[in-house]
Amino acid sequence: MTKLASLDLVNDHRRGRGGERCVPDAVAAMSEAAAGDVAAVFKALSSPARLHLLTLLAGGEQVCVCDLAKRTALSQSTVSHHLGILSRAGLVRGERRGTWVWYELLPDRLDEARALLLPRVSLDA
Repeated sequence: MTKLASLDLVNDHRRGRGGERCVPDAVAAMSEAAAGDVAAVFKALSSPARLHLLTLLAGGEQVCVCDLAKRTALSQSTVSHHLGILSRAGLVRGERRGTWVWYELLPDRLDEARALLLPRVSLDA
């Protein structure tokens, strides 16, 4: 699993018709590969069912897929499908115990996604 892309700063010195810069001196840019990784996370977060499952896992403890199915209006196979997508995006981790898989939230990955959405604000300013 790769860490979400950090935004690299690039300089662009092109100027518009009025002499102003078309692109600010420091523009957040990411590679196509990094953009694909980030898009996969946001795609995984785009489903209401997956968001609901994440809230059920937000308590910080591992939860059996069977218990998650009981807490939703989804079948066990549908819950497993959604958890697989969340797992491939690096948002949850599963551990097989006998017949069932127990899942836990990976909060660091969510924090990385949150950081891409929120403006970088310094509290010292």
